[in-house]
Amino acid sequence: MATGSDLKRAIGLMSGTSMDGIDLAMLETDGDSIVHRGASSSTPYDAAFRKRLEAALETAKSIDARSDRPDDLAGLEADLTDRHAATVEAFLAREGLEATDIDVIGFHGQTVLHRPLKALTVQLGDGQRMAKRLGIDVVYDLRAHDMTLGGQGAPLVPAYHRALAAGLPDDLASETPVAFVNIGGISNITYVDPQSELLAFDSGPGNTLIDQWVARHAGIPYDSGGAIASEGRVLSGLANRYLASPFFTAKERISLDRNDFTLPADDEAGLEDGARTLAFVSAAAIAKAQAHFPAKPKLWILTGGGRHNRIIVEDLTVATRHSGRVIVAEEAGLNGDSMEAEAWAWLAVRSLHGLPLTYPGTTGVKEPATGGVLARP
Repeated sequence: MATGSDLKRAIGLMSGTSMDGIDLAMLETDGDSIVHRGASSSTPYDAAFRKRLEAALETAKSIDARSDRPDDLAGLEADLTDRHAATVEAFLAREGLEATDIDVIGFHGQTVLHRPLKALTVQLGDGQRMAKRLGIDVVYDLRAHDMTLGGQGAPLVPAYHRALAAGLPDDLASETPVAFVNIGGISNITYVDPQSELLAFDSGPGNTLIDQWVARHAGIPYDSGGAIASEGRVLSGLANRYLASPFFTAKERISLDRNDFTLPADDEAGLEDGARTLAFVSAAAIAKAQAHFPAKPKLWILTGGGRHNRIIVEDLTVATRHSGRVIVAEEAGLNGDSMEAEAWAWLAVRSLHGLPLTYPGTTGVKEPATGGVLARP
């Protein structure tokens, strides 16, 4: 059991916009400055379930209220919750732990609709169902309260990035400002500088367009290591069309939905050139974020699945060569695969303590705000 009135053992569960599976991570933390990272795991979704989630994105477009579950969404929510719970059960068995060894679970669920300008966000996931099955307290629905206070409900991980930045190894600690870049389906960036407020926002498409492109043209879920992109060339006209989006130049930063950027037409590019161009767009979008920071980052720390795409990493390294250096999370002693799940564990504890999860500089909320719903067994 976790000891002390503030220190808790927590499990975080994350299923991101790539919809590729469930990431789990365990922490012992006070939800503030103490972060003891523990074991983690990743459980992929089978192809049939991924198709159900993709179909849910279309179904969810008809939602007008957060509680709406049209068509099969209620059944899908129950199935998704049960898959997450089973992942926890398998993890506890593997680690030789009991449910009583865990103080709280932070449950993200699966985002199927995110419309910040309408203050509407929907994450499938029944925290009460999970708490009852596992016999563990569950904190879920962490985005909604922020939106009632004028925020965009995303990104939520930046406060955790700041906690990690404070604990970087000595050889990196002096390289500030530092930017954490999570390259998931959508890329988001956190700017951490002791001399300024915490800033964060979505930077643009990360892996989502690449994944959809190779799925359509090659029948595979993603471009492993950027292998397909490495065989192609950047189509400048197509890339420039994406990068000319008003999203990149708008002063107000908004959080993105998976469908805000769409695929090229099939006749605009072949498999390799399309993958190469979309990888370039992902990197260029990240580099463009510098225009919205007080100063250029001296260090870029890459997390999420996109850090494995060497073409994205190489393009970003070139684009930022005059300002800072680019490293992957592991070079900073961190785990780039489990970081978001870790964040959800940390945020759950933070929620229990009533501490802020979001800030004016991260989601646009009017004032620092806590959030989350607590479900008990």
